[in-house]
Amino acid sequence: MKKYPELSTYYKSLKPSSIREAANLFDARLDHDVVTVINMAIGNVTLPMHPAMIQRMQSLGALSSPFVEGIVPYTRTRGTDETRQAFLNVLGASGIDTNGLFCQVTEGASQGMKLMIAGICGSPGSGDKPLLVFDATYTNYMAFAKSMGRRIVNVTRNLDQDGRFALPNLKELETLVEKEDPSGILVIPFDNPTGQHMRRSDLIKVANLCVEHNLWLVSDEAYRELNYDGKPHASIWTLKETEVPGIAGRRISLESTSKVWNACGLRIGAMITDNRQFFEKSVFENMANLCANVIGQHIFGALAHEPHTGIQKWFQKQRDYYSGVIFHFVESIKEEIPGIIVSRPDAAIYTVVDVRNLVNDNFNASEFVQFCAKEGKVKIENQFYTILVSPMGGFYNNPGEGDTQMRIAFVDPPEMVEKAPKIFSQLLCEFLELYPNLNNKLIYC
Repeated sequence: MKKYPELSTYYKSLKPSSIREAANLFDARLDHDVVTVINMAIGNVTLPMHPAMIQRMQSLGALSSPFVEGIVPYTRTRGTDETRQAFLNVLGASGIDTNGLFCQVTEGASQGMKLMIAGICGSPGSGDKPLLVFDATYTNYMAFAKSMGRRIVNVTRNLDQDGRFALPNLKELETLVEKEDPSGILVIPFDNPTGQHMRRSDLIKVANLCVEHNLWLVSDEAYRELNYDGKPHASIWTLKETEVPGIAGRRISLESTSKVWNACGLRIGAMITDNRQFFEKSVFENMANLCANVIGQHIFGALAHEPHTGIQKWFQKQRDYYSGVIFHFVESIKEEIPGIIVSRPDAAIYTVVDVRNLVNDNFNASEFVQFCAKEGKVKIENQFYTILVSPMGGFYNNPGEGDTQMRIAFVDPPEMVEKAPKIFSQLLCEFLELYPNLNNKLIYC
């Protein structure tokens, strides 16, 4: 047998991402050409971009385009001035004062996550300070920290019967800070994966804790302005020195064109900070990557010239669309599956469903997701369907958490999302009929 060089220990340990594994499994099934898949496992938005961005994309070959002669050079590592101004203009449209903010364009928010972790979490094995997160949290933070040899510590939020992921009390959080000595606290105010909208009063408490213990306050704001509870959005950039004395100079936000702007494939994001030294050093760190996608920067740069009133109308259009789709789904799945727990959809484009009231303790959401991807199918109106969702185990830092929970992403067309509750319900029944040892509570089938 031919012998090959060994993989690294790190590579040997890798498993597929919980948000992409189901799609890979579905593609490998023999009947995938005759089964329609509703992919709610990943936030791959399928809506048109902002009109100004579409116009830029359609005019890439026009005489006015910088690419008309077929030349696509690197930009500065920090990004073009126009693209950086576009991110700040979007912030300004949210009523935020952008004076004193420094913006670096990145390859999606994902690259910003890596730059942030490298910048605040210390060197592996020496001066190592972890990043503190609220479980459940977006899975990429754990993945990047692991790949970079950094640590994540967490305080767990539990999903209550009423659908609320309750934040821990301030005393519990402060005890963890004193025990673990983190470098910073990550918040996701418009939350991926839970769909919760962080209360501004809670954000102020966390911010004051960061000041008191000299920590960075990091905020993932990919879904800023996608909140549906009628409350002012909880961006770290709305915090005033009068509310949180000392907050200036310790804030970092991660930005994205993927969600609010429906441009997942552009792979353009940004990291914004009010700390000049962090900004400068993060640009140095990013120089090995040269620059973000130049054509993607040009397309998003169109928003640098859009008036705030037009951007605000876009925000409202996005909110109206998602709130209608999400609220209808939540009510429908509760009717289809009595006893299911569904997280309250206050923000972002996700909700979490929990079947713990319906199954035995040995039920594992990952196994159900694999079943749906590899063999499960439901016939509706002479067409076979299956549904892909994300098992929540990958969103928890602690193994064994979230085994009965799944994240739902509202990215497919509304007519497909409308079918999803019935399909999910029938697939769950089909799975539990195949494995009766997992079920002693499900009676609606």
